[in-house]
Amino acid sequence: MRFMVIVKADKNSEAGVLPDKKILGDMGKFNEELVKAGVMLAGEGLQPSSKGARVRFDGAKRTVIDGPFAESKELVAGFWLWQVKSKEEAIEWLKRAPFGGGTEVELRQVFESEDFGAEFTPELREQEERIRRQIGAKR
Repeated sequence: MRFMVIVKADKNSEAGVLPDKKILGDMGKFNEELVKAGVMLAGEGLQPSSKGARVRFDGAKRTVIDGPFAESKELVAGFWLWQVKSKEEAIEWLKRAPFGGGTEVELRQVFESEDFGAEFTPELREQEERIRRQIGAKR
């Protein structure tokens, strides 16, 4: 099963403050452990919301809202995508992450094809598999 690990933004990440050498080193070591264990599928830090935008959908209307966004504690500063056997395993890995200072990290299971039941027809499954193959080929 896959889990997205969502690192929440804080005032520093929203101000564009970059991590220091120690934090980068500690995070690099942790990421290497994840990769060696076959857990990490992807992981990235995100630029502050001041460099982003949101698009609001209302029927046919599209409204673009430029950042920054007000509630930094509700924003994402980075993420990982992990492949693990259980939620418990993901939590055990997350407990080892080199965070401190009140950092809050959210863990969310990713939907898999089988989670959608009969509504996910064989045609839709084939389409999904084709899209995944195309993505993999572009890497």
